[in-house]
Amino acid sequence: MYSGTLPIPTAKVFVEELVAKGIPHLFLTNNATRTPEEVANYLKEICQIDTSPDFVYTSGIAAVEYVSHHHPSARTFIVGEPALIRQAEENELILANKEIDVVIQSLDRTMTYEKLVIANNAIRNGAEFIATNPDTSIPTENGFIPGAGSLTAFLKTSTQKDPIIIGKPYSHIMDGALEKLRLSKDEVAMVGDNYNTDILAGINYGIDTILTLTGFTRREDLEYIETKPTHIVNNLTEWIV
Repeated sequence: MYSGTLPIPTAKVFVEELVAKGIPHLFLTNNATRTPEEVANYLKEICQIDTSPDFVYTSGIAAVEYVSHHHPSARTFIVGEPALIRQAEENELILANKEIDVVIQSLDRTMTYEKLVIANNAIRNGAEFIATNPDTSIPTENGFIPGAGSLTAFLKTSTQKDPIIIGKPYSHIMDGALEKLRLSKDEVAMVGDNYNTDILAGINYGIDTILTLTGFTRREDLEYIETKPTHIVNNLTEWIV
């Protein structure tokens, strides 16, 4: 829908068409630093897309729901920003910085070495290591900046343990999205401009995919990729019928 503070052309028209035709949809994002309310407000401010938080699903929500489902009584330490902490509190996770059972790690732009030490020690002592998403860099209008995956790489190196990754292109976020939509795999398609996250998420999950060439992935990038998207469009208006 956007790159940094720049809207992707045709995105607004595409979403308006989905709404007009009553087609269920979700804005599925690896960004765990914003709540659904903040994402919806950002879409309205940047893209003039008028949507509801109910149509937003983030890797942060998916991570919190994963812990709530699999480890309901776990003491959880969060490496992340206020939005993720707030979602954990709303889901009644037990937050702790001692005797930790689970570490949820996301992008944290106020990261300190002390936080990394707490997470490192907990994981080394057996805490489950959960990463919200694998994005090592984030595209902005000024170029690429470090993402949550950069911090994941630090902890993976220091602990020698692989995390459970929740966000795209992995399947945990897809499970949560389809449950929220109340649809089956043959009723949905993944739309996105990044083959390595959006499209691979759909391919890995066994659903149709639509790659739009308005952002990260270029047509020439697909030349040597074995598994192609189901559909490729130059922009989202090509998919409006």
